[in-house]
Amino acid sequence: MAATARLAQSLARLPVAAASAVKKDGWRGIVRTLAAGEGRLLVTNHNEPEAVILSIAEYTGLVDALQAAQQAVPDPVNELRQRFDQRLASLKEDSAADRLRDIMGNPGKLNGGVKAGSTY
Repeated sequence: MAATARLAQSLARLPVAAASAVKKDGWRGIVRTLAAGEGRLLVTNHNEPEAVILSIAEYTGLVDALQAAQQAVPDPVNELRQRFDQRLASLKEDSAADRLRDIMGNPGKLNGGVKAGSTY
C-alpha cells in the first residue's frame, strides 16, 4: 500500500475539527477536546487536512514506540563497522608483518581466476 493511502486511512480515523471551530473554541476548547477524546485531533481547512494536534500522553506514546522500533532493528552500519574492526585488528597482531611479507613474496597463481574477499 502506498504511503499516501496509508496516511489517508490513518487521518480518516482521527476526530476532526474545522479550523474555523478551532478559532471559535480557542486553545482551551482544543485541549478539552483532546482530553475528552483520543488525545489526537485532525484540524482541517476547507475539508483538507492541515494539522494534527496531539496530547502529551499521545506524543509520549509515539516517541516511545519509535524508540522501541529503532532498538528492535539492528543498525547495519554498526554491523559493518564491527566486521571491519575485526579485520583491522588482525593487522595489529605481532605476526601481521610476517604474514604480509609471506603473501607478497609468494603471490600464487591465478590460473585465469580472480582471488578476492575472505572466501578465496
